Amino acid sequence: MTFEEILPRLKAGEKIIREGWPGAELYVKLVGETTIDGERLNPYFLINVEGEGYTMFTPTVCDLLADDWKIVE
Repeated sequence: MTFEEILPRLKAGEKIIREGWPGAELYVKLVGETTIDGERLNPYFLINVEGEGYTMFTPTVCDLLADDWKIVE
């Protein structure tokens, strides 16, 4: 799937991954708008990497143009 095709599924709460990644990456998920210390925090992507936990994720141009995205169960 392309990023454009998978984005609505990501927005619906599903977890996604690229088949072309080497394997330590478990999934990417979207965290919706929240608040911290009374201030609004805009939505953001997190990636879960095996043995490292979560970190912020920003898709690269290669990620955005890739057609190997899939849903993670």
